[in-house]
Amino acid sequence: MPESNTFDPAVLARLEQLRDKYAAMGQDLVSYLDGLLYADFPTYWDYINLDTLLSLQHPVTPFPDEEIFIIYHQTTELYFKLALHELKQLHEAPSPTGAEMLNRIQRVNRYFHVLVDSFDVMVDGLDRGQFLKFRMSLLPSSGFQSVQYRLVELASTTMDNLVHIELRDARRAHGFDDVDAMFDELYWRRGATELATGEPTLTLRQFEQKYRQKIIGFAEERYHSNVLRKWQDLPESERTPALREALREFDELANVHWPLSHYRSAVRHLQKDPVDIAATGGTNWQQYLPPRFQKLIFFPELWSDTEREQWGKSWVMKNIGHK
Repeated sequence: MPESNTFDPAVLARLEQLRDKYAAMGQDLVSYLDGLLYADFPTYWDYINLDTLLSLQHPVTPFPDEEIFIIYHQTTELYFKLALHELKQLHEAPSPTGAEMLNRIQRVNRYFHVLVDSFDVMVDGLDRGQFLKFRMSLLPSSGFQSVQYRLVELASTTMDNLVHIELRDARRAHGFDDVDAMFDELYWRRGATELATGEPTLTLRQFEQKYRQKIIGFAEERYHSNVLRKWQDLPESERTPALREALREFDELANVHWPLSHYRSAVRHLQKDPVDIAATGGTNWQQYLPPRFQKLIFFPELWSDTEREQWGKSWVMKNIGHK
């Protein structure tokens, strides 16, 4: 009969595997077992740094709904980080299969669905009177200054699809050495210019001072391996209808539904007069957010001429009633 303190064979097998693992690195297993013996059990709140997370909201006014505004934007940035996490793995895969690409894009789509579906927090979940007051205390900051969203764009398509619409045809054949110069032609820069003078707003100047080099470096990293190029590099047999549809869904979520969710919130809370734009950090949101003006499309080849021409129109008519 085995002694009562005899280890289960499975435990002994694990100990032998650990011994071999640490021996291969010149390490002593007993020391690591001591560390395990003295370590505390992990807790949920420590693992996700809950106390730190819940301490990151610092309103600058006494209006209660400002905390909603902060938490929602922080949540948004975490979802952008999740999207970039998937796009990074797609970027780092030397030759991803169509199935692998589909898996990553479907994950990104789930994140954007959450973002779009949750924007009612900003549309209906804020007291308009409070918003208009506390928002003035946040100038010149703006959601325009979300660098992660700019990185999502650059990870998704080639830079010629991200410059001002009238420059895109001329930039189709751009090369790697053109990336730096094309930064100044990116579509969103025009969304943060003074209406009267055409000069960059303080919002834009702040953003570019902090992130210009980061964005250019990221664009250079993604020049050869953004989602569009990965799609184009796939064998025809792996360009499945499911993958094509997932890419189209991503295009609509990121370039129609997401900006128009912002537009709906701006229409709800802000004045419609183009000169009254202070509450958005000086961005010209009337011209910047509607997809029908920018016609930003990550994967133009997946859409018909008519679909590209009518980009975003059906959403606007359904949700806002504008033509």
